[in-house]
Amino acid sequence: MSGKGVTQDLGWRASWRIARRDLEGGFRGLRLLLVCLFLGVATLATIGSLTSSITSELASRGRVLLGGDIEIAMSQRGTSAAEHASLAALGQVSDTVRTRAMARRAEPTVGAPDAVLTELKAVDRRYPLYGTLKLASGTYRPLAPDAVLVDRALSERLLLRPGDWVRYGEATFRIAAIIADEPDRVGEGFTLGPVAIVSSEGMARTGLLQPGALYETKYRVRLNPGIAPQAAVERLKAAHPSAGWEYKDRDRAAPGAVRFFERMGQFLALIGLAALVIAGIGVSNGVASYLGLRRTSIATFKILGATAKDIARIYLLEIGTVALLAVAAGLAAGVVLPLVLVTLVRDVLPVAPGFGIYPLPLLTSAAYGLLIAVAFALPPLSRARAQPANAQLRGGVETRGRLDRRTLLGVAPAGALVVVLALATAREPLFAAAVLGSVGAVLLVLLGIGAAIRLGAARLPRPRRPLLRLALANLHRPGAQTVALVIALGLALTLFVTLAAIQTSLGSEITRAVPERAPNQFVLDVPSDERDRFVAVVRRAAPEAKLNIVPALRGTIVAYGGQRLSDQARAADNAWILRGERGVTYSDVLPQGSDLAEGQWWPRDYAGPPLISLDKEAARTLKIGVGDPITVSVLGREITARVASLRQVNWSTMGFNYVMVFSPNTLQAAPHSLTATLDIEDRHEGAVARALLAAFPSASIIEVSEVLGQVRTILDQMATAILLSASVAILAGIAVLVGAIAASRQARSYDSVILKTLGATRAQILGAQALEYALLAGLLCSVALVLGTGAAWYVIVEVFEFRWAPDWGVVLATLAGGSVLTLGIGLVGSLPLLAVRVAPALRKL
Repeated sequence: MSGKGVTQDLGWRASWRIARRDLEGGFRGLRLLLVCLFLGVATLATIGSLTSSITSELASRGRVLLGGDIEIAMSQRGTSAAEHASLAALGQVSDTVRTRAMARRAEPTVGAPDAVLTELKAVDRRYPLYGTLKLASGTYRPLAPDAVLVDRALSERLLLRPGDWVRYGEATFRIAAIIADEPDRVGEGFTLGPVAIVSSEGMARTGLLQPGALYETKYRVRLNPGIAPQAAVERLKAAHPSAGWEYKDRDRAAPGAVRFFERMGQFLALIGLAALVIAGIGVSNGVASYLGLRRTSIATFKILGATAKDIARIYLLEIGTVALLAVAAGLAAGVVLPLVLVTLVRDVLPVAPGFGIYPLPLLTSAAYGLLIAVAFALPPLSRARAQPANAQLRGGVETRGRLDRRTLLGVAPAGALVVVLALATAREPLFAAAVLGSVGAVLLVLLGIGAAIRLGAARLPRPRRPLLRLALANLHRPGAQTVALVIALGLALTLFVTLAAIQTSLGSEITRAVPERAPNQFVLDVPSDERDRFVAVVRRAAPEAKLNIVPALRGTIVAYGGQRLSDQARAADNAWILRGERGVTYSDVLPQGSDLAEGQWWPRDYAGPPLISLDKEAARTLKIGVGDPITVSVLGREITARVASLRQVNWSTMGFNYVMVFSPNTLQAAPHSLTATLDIEDRHEGAVARALLAAFPSASIIEVSEVLGQVRTILDQMATAILLSASVAILAGIAVLVGAIAASRQARSYDSVILKTLGATRAQILGAQALEYALLAGLLCSVALVLGTGAAWYVIVEVFEFRWAPDWGVVLATLAGGSVLTLGIGLVGSLPLLAVRVAPALRKL
C-alpha cells in the first residue's frame, strides 16, 4: 500500500473485492438498513402505482365512463329544438334523465320495507353509445314502457326478482332483469341509493317530471369522424353562450373521481414519505451498528496502511449494494402489491385497473429511497472513516468525532433534494410543505427531548438501588442510543394517540353529535302549490313535527365580479362552487342554520333588482364581497344579481343549507318544487313516510340514517387507508427502536458479561433494561399525548371541520397499550444479551 513514505489508495476495484467478500457471508448487520429502506420504498411505490393505475384506467376508458365523446348536462329541463339540432349536427345523440324516486313493491311483502330511495334513470333507444349494459342474465335490449332494470342492491332490499312488479310514482313496472354492470356508472357521480333504469317512455308514465321537479338531463354525443371533443364543446359554447350547460369530454369523464384519487394518493404518499424519513433514522442506526461490528476490521485495515478514502470506498460499496437491493425489492413490491390491493378492495373502487408498470411513481420512490439512504448513512460512515485505529478499538467505551465539512456537503444536498422532489411532485405544494414541516418539527422536538434526557440522566444523583442506577447510567453512557430510542418510542406513541383520537372523534361526530341536531327525514320534490296540503299530511301523522320547507332550484355560476367564467377558473382546486350546478333557493327571511356575517337582509316586500346572499366561504373563494355582481344560470336563464349579504352557514345542522339564496321576487315565478326537513319522533317515521308517499307519489324521502350510513362508510374507508399508511410509519418507528438496540448491542454485551462476572442474574440484567425503557416511556407518554392530540385536533377541526370530541378513555388506553407494545419489543430485542456466555466473551475482550 505504500512506497517511499507515500500512501497509495486501494482504488475502486480492490475495494470492491474486499466489500464483496464481506457481503458473501450474508447481510448480517445490514438487515436493518435493508428492512427500513424496503418498507419506505415499497410503501411509496405501492401508493404511487395504485394511484396511477386507477387514474390511468379512468382516462383510458373515458368514452365508456362518460357514455359518449362529449356530454352536456342541465337541471330541471331538456333542450329546445334548436339546441338539440346543434347537438345532432355533431354526431349521434343519446339522452338520459336521472332523478331520485321512491321504489315501492306493487304488493306489500313481509320482511321488505315499504319503500326504498333509488336513482331512477331513463334512457332512450340509442343508449349506450359506448360500452355495454351487462345484465345478470340475458342481453340488454331497448326497454318496453312498462319494463325496468334494477340494481342487485335494490332487488335484495325490496325482496324482488325478475318478473315481479315495482311502482314508481303513478306507474307500475315489471322487473325485466338485474343490472350486473352499468357502463357509465362512474361518470354519473355520487348516488344516494341503488339504480333502476327505465325507458324514456316509462319515465313519462311515472309523472315524476313535473314542472320544477329536481331532475338532471344529460345528452351524450358520439362525434362524427374528424370532430375533436374540445372543438365540439367550443362550438356549442359559441352557439349557446347563455344555456347554462355543464360540459364534459372523454378526456375528463370522471373529474371528481380523478381529483379524489389524486389528492388521496398525494396525502398517503406524504405519509409514506414521512415513514421513509423516520425509517432513515433506522438506516443510520443500522449502518452505525454494522460499522460497530466491523470496528476491529476497520482498525486492522488502518494499521495495515488503508487510508480514510479506502475505508469510505469499501463500506460505501457494501452499504450502497444493500441499499440498491432494498430499493429494487421495494420497487418490485410496488409493482405487485397494487394488483393484490385491487383484488382485495375491488368493490370499493370506481374501476378495476389491470396489471401495469408506471415508471414515474417507481422512479420517484427509488429517488426518495436512495436520497434517504445517502442522507442517513453518510454520518456514521464519516465517523468510521475519520476515526484513527486506536479510537476504533476503544469505540465500545469511548465515542468521538463530529461530522466534517465533506460529509455535511453530501448530507445537506440529499435532504434538500428530498424536499424539492416532494414539493415538485405534489398537487398542492403548500400542503406538502406543511406535512413535511410538521414531521421535521416533531423529529426536532424529540431530538431535543432525547438530548435533554441524556444530559439530565448524567447530572442526576446516583440512586442507591443498583438496578435503577444501572438503568440511569445506560441513558448517558458512551455509545448510549438514548436519542434514537426517544425518537423511536416518541413517534410510535404519538402515532398511536393520533389515530385513536381521530377515529374516536369521527365516531363521536357521526353517532352522537349529528343525531342531536339533525332532522329525521328529508323530503324532495313536493309541488310548490301544495305546501299547505303537505303540512296537513305531516301533522296528521306526527302532530309534534317540526318542519322547515324551502323552495329548491338548481343553478350554475357563469360570471362574477364583472368577468365571464373561464374553464381554467372552474378547474382550480379550490373552486368547488364553480364546478357544476349548485342548489339555489329564495327566502324573505334569514334561513335557518345561517348567521348574517356582512351586509343586510332585504325587506320582506322587496321588489327591486335581483339580490343574492352568499355563503361567506364561497365568497372568499370567489374573492367577491357585498355589492359585487354575480351571474347565475337558472333553468337556462341568466340572472345577474348584486351580493346583498354574506352568511356564516352552519353545515353541521344537516338541514337544507344553500350557498346561494336569492330575494323572493327573483325566482318566485320560476317553476320549482319544495324540499323539507322533518324533525319528528322515531316512532312516527314509518307513518309519515307512508302518508306522504300516498299523498305525493312524486315525492322522495331520504332517511337521515341512510345518509349517515353512507357517510360512515366513506369515512371508514378513508380511515382504513390512513391507518394502513400510518402503520408503515409505526413499523418504521419500531425499526428505529430495533436499530437503536442493535447499535448499542456490543456495549450492552460488554455490560452483561461484566455484570454476570460480578454475580448478576439474568433477571437483574433484564430488569435494568426494563427500567431504562420504562423511564423513557413514562417521560414520553405526556409528550406523545400532547403531540398526538395536537395532530388529531388539526385533522378533525381544520380538515374535516367536525367537533373535537375524542374518547379520552380509548385514547389513554391506546397510549398505555402502545407503551406496553414498544416496551415489549425493546425487551425482546434485549433477550440475546442474556444468552452471551461469560468465558468466550471475556476471551474476546
